[in-house]
Amino acid sequence: MSNRRDHRTSKSALFDSFDSIEEGGIRASSSREIDEHSNNSAINSLQDRVSFLKRLTGDIHKEVESHNRMLDRIGNEMDTSRGIMSGTMARFKMVFEKKSSRSMCKLAAYFVVSFFIIYYSLRFFRYFMNG
Repeated sequence: MSNRRDHRTSKSALFDSFDSIEEGGIRASSSREIDEHSNNSAINSLQDRVSFLKRLTGDIHKEVESHNRMLDRIGNEMDTSRGIMSGTMARFKMVFEKKSSRSMCKLAAYFVVSFFIIYYSLRFFRYFMNG
C-alpha cells in the first residue's frame, strides 16, 4: 500500500509539476500572444493612419495642381486683359487728344467770332449814337 501511495504521490507530483509547467507555458505563450496581438493591432492602426495620410496628401496634391492650373489661366486672362486695356487706353488717349484739340479750336473760333460780334456791335452803336 505504501508502494501504491508512493506511486500515486509520485504520479500526482508528476502531473502537478506538468500542470504547473503547462500553466506557465500557457501564461508565457498567452502573454506573447497578447503582446503579438497588441503589436499587430498597433501595426494595423499605423497602416490605416499611413494609408489615410497618403490619401490625404494625394487629395491635397490634386487640389494644389487644380489651383495652379486655375491661377495660370487667370494669369493668362489677366495678361490678355492688360493688353486689351492698354490698347483701349491708347485709343481713348488719341480720342481725347483729338477732342481736346478740336475743343480748343472750337473755343478759339467762338472767342474770335464773339470778339468780332462785340466789336462791330459797339461800332454800330457808336455810329448811330454819334450820328
